[in-house]
Amino acid sequence: MDFAAHLPVLPILLPMAAGATLLLFDERRHSLKAGINIAATALLLVLSIWLLRLVDVAGAPVVHVYRLGDWAPPFGIVLVLDRLSALMVTLTSVLAVASLLFSLARWHKAAPHFHTLFQFLLMGVNGAFLTGDLFNLFVFFEVLLAASYGLMLYGSGTFRVRAGLHYIAINLAASLLFLIGVSLIYGVTGTLNMADLAQRIPEVAPENQGLLAAGSAILGVAFLIKAGMWPLCFWLPTTYMAASAPASALFAILSKVGFYVLLRLSLLLFGAEAGALMGFGGEVLLIGGMATIAFGAFGVLASQSLGRLAGYSLLVSSGTLLAAVGLGDKAAVSGALFYLLTSTLAVSALFLMVELVERAQEPAANLLTVTMEAYGDDVEPEEDEQEEVGVVMPGALAILGICFGLLALLLSGLPPLSGFIGKFALINAIFNPAGLGAQTTGPGGMGWTLTALLILSGLAVLLAMMRTGIRTFWAPLEVIVPRVLVVEIAPVILLIGICVAMTAQAGNVMRYTDAVADALHHQRLYVGSVLPEAANEAGQAQ
Repeated sequence: MDFAAHLPVLPILLPMAAGATLLLFDERRHSLKAGINIAATALLLVLSIWLLRLVDVAGAPVVHVYRLGDWAPPFGIVLVLDRLSALMVTLTSVLAVASLLFSLARWHKAAPHFHTLFQFLLMGVNGAFLTGDLFNLFVFFEVLLAASYGLMLYGSGTFRVRAGLHYIAINLAASLLFLIGVSLIYGVTGTLNMADLAQRIPEVAPENQGLLAAGSAILGVAFLIKAGMWPLCFWLPTTYMAASAPASALFAILSKVGFYVLLRLSLLLFGAEAGALMGFGGEVLLIGGMATIAFGAFGVLASQSLGRLAGYSLLVSSGTLLAAVGLGDKAAVSGALFYLLTSTLAVSALFLMVELVERAQEPAANLLTVTMEAYGDDVEPEEDEQEEVGVVMPGALAILGICFGLLALLLSGLPPLSGFIGKFALINAIFNPAGLGAQTTGPGGMGWTLTALLILSGLAVLLAMMRTGIRTFWAPLEVIVPRVLVVEIAPVILLIGICVAMTAQAGNVMRYTDAVADALHHQRLYVGSVLPEAANEAGQAQ
């Protein structure tokens, strides 16, 4: 077996080794620990780009299967690298680089074990994207949650601790639901390998299909909590606002873990070949996604702090993605993946901007309160006693203002940036699910409702961002020039720059997302790659 065959396991082994190595050094050696973390994260980014190129073979659906210990599935543990998992690992690496750079200003030495928790979080997230069975998905889910608990509580302050304890309690409940759902599915099918499940579900006896549906629904609720679907999302805006800026920016990928699992399992297990359970849960995702968009849009309008606004913007993004999964067709999935990339990068950049923009705000700027009580804005975090960071950069306020304006365009979905392209692709998929020029009967009531919500939520985000921008950069009588370090503003510019590059290369990015969506709708491609012997037997039987 050549070196390239071992690449799928490296996004898990690399952060695990780096995190374990960091435990060997004393907390006073901040520079050394930061250097190891930077080297490991940079190497992970290079590796993820390599994996992306490995699976992006024109005209060929590529799935790499890595058997741990060379044990054959379905009983052996397998990692599956395809276009979707490679895309998500790369997105994780990009967010990790930006968050880590930002943390070097002061956050990485605010409390013990930041770098170790950071690497273990990457290990759990990458493992969740690469695993090919539900048992190890649960294991990696727990790894990422355990690391996120530490990062959530990282720092100080009663507000952060209180929000962190809520976060821990909710995710422990989600883990319990995960375990119950997986147990029910295993009890009915006798397997947890995803490819094997896809083969066995159509053969489940009618009297057991109710139990299988119940297990799948309970498992789905666990990931809907993580994805932030209404009404299971009440914890998310407060939690993400309370976390430190680099932790919040990295947490933007955690909600996408829930979306990834729902997308993967809904198309693989309940796709066109699932028999009586075909399309299971699709309507719930569509209606729940639309409700989440509406809730997030009202939350954005009601938010008086930028941190809470960023949290509700994340909910709008999650609702849009869940509704797209509920639609289920290739065009919607492709548009959703394009939107996922740009919205995740933009929200992560906004979480980093929160700390910098608040340095430029007057204390009295937050007196404009409209509906704070309804959305919990009456519980504002206490002011942290922070060391003074950064220097007064020439033009710092102008750079922050430009970045803020670009983020407003990206998150609201206005042209000409990639946020508009993502929303346009989704709306086009609603009106033309079979592609432009094909005959269609129209979007129907649900399609019109979703289109209206996509447009109105963008308008709500634009209004809220304009209001915050005016209060921060235009209205103050006394201009406060914030103290900013290059290492703090550079990650924001990096994330926005990737969105701008996506705009310029929209055709290539869309070609990739089209290929991902096409592969996801070919269930046999995934099953045949993981279980080639079983797939051959099935083919011969037919």
